[in-house]
Amino acid sequence: MDHLVSFSGTIFYWLGQLALPFLLVPLALLIAPKPLAGFARLLVRRIDQISAAAMGTAMCFAFAIVLIQLLAVLLRYVFGLSFSWMNDSVIFSFAAIFLLGAAGTLRTDGHVRVDILRPRYGPKIRAAIEMVGALAFILPIGILILYSSAGLVARSWMNFETFNESDGLPVKYLFKTLVPVFAVLIISQGLAQAIRAALFLRGQSGSDPFVPEHVSVAG
Repeated sequence: MDHLVSFSGTIFYWLGQLALPFLLVPLALLIAPKPLAGFARLLVRRIDQISAAAMGTAMCFAFAIVLIQLLAVLLRYVFGLSFSWMNDSVIFSFAAIFLLGAAGTLRTDGHVRVDILRPRYGPKIRAAIEMVGALAFILPIGILILYSSAGLVARSWMNFETFNESDGLPVKYLFKTLVPVFAVLIISQGLAQAIRAALFLRGQSGSDPFVPEHVSVAG
């Protein structure tokens, strides 16, 4: 088992090495904007579409919570029945809402932020702040979460881990998989934000991309 966990970590390592050139695109845009602008815009559109799809999935889980809770109340107070798998489904759905919806929320500037610097400056400095924030904080933290969760998720999949109760939901390994999925989504969207800022800084984007009215989920 330890060998398989180590092997999965090696796979994550090499996937990270292959993804490294994409993480350097914002910096490359600052040096050579015109040759890379077309590719960068395409990459941003694709990432925004993935984030929007993940947000749509998160909204489906929100709807599922309502149905599950309604069914749980009816079963408990009308028929006197209670099932652990229903409680586990609610926990799973709550986790999916936040972890799958985080990237889309970043895209629409919906996260809570202490905005001390951004309102004080013009569009160029605002874009520079966004780019530095994405490269210095979002990407490293996302990469750390991705690598640190690799062993945990690999062990869970090898055992097909279930929730704790005997009648619990038999897919805890999918529940834990939401963590690396969240990391990949947030890294990707952080990269898109940095690219968007770099395009604006180099005059390859017409409007300020970090004013809320210019942002939409669909991209």
